[in-house]
Amino acid sequence: MSVNGYVGRPNGELDWMTWNWDDKIKDYVNKLHEPVDTILLGRKMTEGFITHWTTVKPDDPSFEFAKKMVDTPKVVFTKTLTESSWVNTVLAKGDLAQEIQKLKNQNGGDIIVYGGASFVSSLIKENLIDDYQLFVNPAAISSGLTIFGEVPGKMDLSLIKSLSFDCGIVLLHYEPKKL
Repeated sequence: MSVNGYVGRPNGELDWMTWNWDDKIKDYVNKLHEPVDTILLGRKMTEGFITHWTTVKPDDPSFEFAKKMVDTPKVVFTKTLTESSWVNTVLAKGDLAQEIQKLKNQNGGDIIVYGGASFVSSLIKENLIDDYQLFVNPAAISSGLTIFGEVPGKMDLSLIKSLSFDCGIVLLHYEPKKL
């Protein structure tokens, strides 16, 4: 996310993001994924996400992480797709809140959401996210996509931790406040 709250330019471009990650942030992201056994995606983000991770070559330094992204089961939320041609990927076509609750009630590890922006925004609107790990990039952009645009009223968060990384990214880890 940018310092002014955007997760992408108006058409989803990510050219403003910091990609020269230091070892500390790479280690953090790897540890973040250790307990994950399900990845949630919206339909719009799925193609680019899966295409990217399935084309990483074994000699690429990110290959082990890419392998985890490919091997981890994925659930794509869609109203338009009728089938998935991607390995370890199933489609969820029902009511968003019911589908998420069903996934949360299953035995297993953590669930992580990668988006895109409108999908994550829908999850936030329905209060379906238990934990926010916001990676704030050292950039401001003039306009773009936000994930908090449909917050009903006010959403109070509790800061769990914050970390800064040498590449300029700051992690803000929040949980929704319990009422």
